[in-house]
Amino acid sequence: MEITRRDWGRIALASVPLSRAFGAKMIDSKIDGVQIGAISYTFRYIPDPEAIVKAYGEVGLGECELMSNHCEGLAGAPAMPAFGRGGGGGGFQARGAAPGGAPNAQPAPAGGGAPGQPGGRRGGRMQLTPEQQAERQAAIEKLAQWRAAATPETWKAVRKKFNDAGVELALLCYNMQDSMKDEDIEYGFAMAKGLGVKAISTSTTLTMAKRIAPIADKHKMMVGYHGHDQTNDPNQTATLESYDTLMAYGKYNGINLDIGHFTAAGYDAVAFIKQHHDKITNLHIKDRKKDHGPNVSVWGTGDTPIKAVMQLMKENRYPFPANLELEYQGLTAENIVDETRKCFAYVKSCFA
Repeated sequence: MEITRRDWGRIALASVPLSRAFGAKMIDSKIDGVQIGAISYTFRYIPDPEAIVKAYGEVGLGECELMSNHCEGLAGAPAMPAFGRGGGGGGFQARGAAPGGAPNAQPAPAGGGAPGQPGGRRGGRMQLTPEQQAERQAAIEKLAQWRAAATPETWKAVRKKFNDAGVELALLCYNMQDSMKDEDIEYGFAMAKGLGVKAISTSTTLTMAKRIAPIADKHKMMVGYHGHDQTNDPNQTATLESYDTLMAYGKYNGINLDIGHFTAAGYDAVAFIKQHHDKITNLHIKDRKKDHGPNVSVWGTGDTPIKAVMQLMKENRYPFPANLELEYQGLTAENIVDETRKCFAYVKSCFA
């Protein structure tokens, strides 16, 4: 059975009392019926996750798609040592350490291409000394123990931080790797349920999508699979066929459509949203050039049809949010709030 637009409306309405539970005045970033927010990955260069929560208010965004590593940081998880790492995270990488395993070797973006691919990031980890390797392994074990002890109350405390800031916590971004065990997948669903979010978003492979599907069915929670532009890799969510494949795996397998990467892959985001809106958990908004071109810093100068997508959402009142995701060059902890304001201003102009 398909999840209909009416079902999505009921899910959205059911989440409202949770976001108001603590009586905070909520930030209104809904424009002409379209909820605009941001994935916390946008603020990845800010080392303190508490400051990331504050950044939403500084920009004026009232909805958050929360990265799992930021969630764990807000919950008090022990940080991994930052040997040879790139920007941001306060000891947590952009994707965080995989449960039951080591952190990712590179700070790969939640919504970008793979390192070295268009839209991705280059660079990696320097060679660790034996002492650093021992420290890293001890930190992994400590983090695993912390995760094993996490309860629903652990994650409810994180939601309260967003509620108190006036921000609706709508989605959890939990990137699931092929090396994960089933209990690691379950950990993500437990986190999402404790947070009270409507859905999980994830960057992963089709192989994992097939494994995740029965677990999502069991929990009756939507999983939005994030697309990239790696159309030459049949195990990635990138081609139109790959989207069809992952949706066919289960009722709760949906789509986190990144309209920038979708454009770079050579597809029409407007047409796709019209066809598959009942299966979309959320959008990622960025501006990229066609033909696997780069992210652009001045939104509106790339090829992504941001305005057409916003107009489509306005006309149809789709219930899923459109989340800003900044991935262009030159972003720092010092300028990310201003840059996000600039991109949000452009999105607002698309409704005129």
